[in-house]
Amino acid sequence: MEKTSTGLEANVAGLLCYVAWWVSGLVFILIEKEDKFVRFHAMQSIVTFGTITAASIVLSILGLIPFIGVVFDIINWIIWLLGVALMIVMMVKAYQGTMYKLPWAGNLAEKWTGGKTTE
Repeated sequence: MEKTSTGLEANVAGLLCYVAWWVSGLVFILIEKEDKFVRFHAMQSIVTFGTITAASIVLSILGLIPFIGVVFDIINWIIWLLGVALMIVMMVKAYQGTMYKLPWAGNLAEKWTGGKTTE
């Protein structure tokens, strides 16, 4: 793969977009101005993990409700666990050079960055 404007190879930069969930995606969407592969993965990371983070905040607040709150805490824990698994999968896909598009989040990332995917 070619080097991006960040000086990193595109697949490495794509992988790094997922390392710190939406935060690393935000960093790369701000510093990478040209490479559509990296910008796509950065935006997909922001949308996907930003949504998971927002859901987790809501579930944490609902977890404060006496008695029933434990159900929200369990749901929150499961979502975070699935989020970590998704992060690993997306890091592998990006490192392989695949513009893998997640449902919903991938469509938004593609629309907002102009990066067309093949999957």
